[in-house]
Amino acid sequence: RKESSAASDVYKRQGYGPCGVAVIVETLTDNRNRTAADMRHYFDKYGGNMGQTGCVGFLFNRQGVIAIEMEGLDEEKVMEDALEAGAVDFLTDEDVFDIRTDPSDFTGVCDDLEAKGYTFVSAEIEYVPTTYTKLSDPDDIKNMAKMLEMFEDNDDVQNVWHNWENADDAE
Repeated sequence: RKESSAASDVYKRQGYGPCGVAVIVETLTDNRNRTAADMRHYFDKYGGNMGQTGCVGFLFNRQGVIAIEMEGLDEEKVMEDALEAGAVDFLTDEDVFDIRTDPSDFTGVCDDLEAKGYTFVSAEIEYVPTTYTKLSDPDDIKNMAKMLEMFEDNDDVQNVWHNWENADDAE
């Protein structure tokens, strides 16, 4: 997503947002101390706290996630093709088919589906929450949205994953 230099290293910062929303922030940086301080500041400023490595990782499963637009496609055929390619799960989500893979099978499944003519809305290895946290207080919703925005606006941040169930309420 963002440009990187050869001297940069990938780090995963973990912590909790308002009301215990679990957050994993993947960064690519050539200055680990500066980036850690920035991440800690964002967590603290918006009602969360940065934790130790692994403090929220157990709340997520690492999976390949492939999204294919539903329009004009037969669900049974897409599901059959995905499972034959090695997918471990097949979900429908509004207007996309959501195909899940083991991380080690991700590239093979993508290649197989592309060879069958499918194009992807997105295809990435992600941290998928196993449980979700719902926010109801308007201030918590505002703070969580602002914290996520600060992460996204930081040039060192590559990806952010969280288990905030009703994130759409902030929009």
